[in-house]
Amino acid sequence: MSDKAILFDSSKCTGCKGCQVACKTWNNLPSSLEYNAGEFTGSLQNPIDLNGTTRRIVTYNEADNGKKYGVNWAFGQRACMHCDNPSCVSVCPSGCLSVDESTGFVTVDEDKCIGCQYCRSACPFDVPRHTGVNVVGGGIVVNKCTGCVDRIKQGRQPACVTTCQPGALQFGDRDEMLAIAHERVEKLKAKGFADARVYGETEVGGTHQIMVLKYPISQYELPENPERNGLVDALGFMKPLTGVGAAALVAGLGLSFLTGVGYKRHEMRYDEKAHDVIDVETGEVIKHIDKEAGER
Repeated sequence: MSDKAILFDSSKCTGCKGCQVACKTWNNLPSSLEYNAGEFTGSLQNPIDLNGTTRRIVTYNEADNGKKYGVNWAFGQRACMHCDNPSCVSVCPSGCLSVDESTGFVTVDEDKCIGCQYCRSACPFDVPRHTGVNVVGGGIVVNKCTGCVDRIKQGRQPACVTTCQPGALQFGDRDEMLAIAHERVEKLKAKGFADARVYGETEVGGTHQIMVLKYPISQYELPENPERNGLVDALGFMKPLTGVGAAALVAGLGLSFLTGVGYKRHEMRYDEKAHDVIDVETGEVIKHIDKEAGER
């Protein structure tokens, strides 16, 4: 089986949220709110972002189209992008996250999750969320799109793709999905949508969720130039462990990693040119990475 991909075409999406419902139904994910318990946020987007029980959401963004009463709806998707070189897998100390060799999708073994949340800190798209109780220590467990690998191995399509009536979601070989995406972008540009583009082909080395964006990328809640955090490779000390060994690793290193070292995207950054790990608040160089001699 060759590498697979899910293709999302924003120009065909009607914002029906059928994919959200199908995802929750297939994965037996409950609502995070009681009936009518939520407050209106000023947006039709619901929930407003991914959470511990929601793996895929349709994003709603409005843009003035220049007409008196006109508005453009830029419907988008928020879910795991299934990176070809996933940072989340690189930092996962327990082996909970792994790449399915037959599809290229990043899968989850909830029984191995130790709730460290390193995956969310490492993700260039800020995707993984956590919820529930895990087997190792009664803590939280990661929750994200798995690409419905269980369905694919049964010869079926991902649940979100199966339910999409307008054909905004498709599934197949990655090369085929990219060809369809480029053909669609050319048609959109011919109709006057000059900013139409393919997203996910080369971003962070390529992803297995490909998107056709009809409008400028800024209207889709997606990073313009997502990058694999250099700190992920610089640290490089985490290797898959299991059971008690994984729990012991987090108990011994977790506090220093999350607070002392401060591995959070909003707290630290990696200077690619100087190879320095820098504290964002103070500007202090926390660590210098010598590519030839090693760390110091």
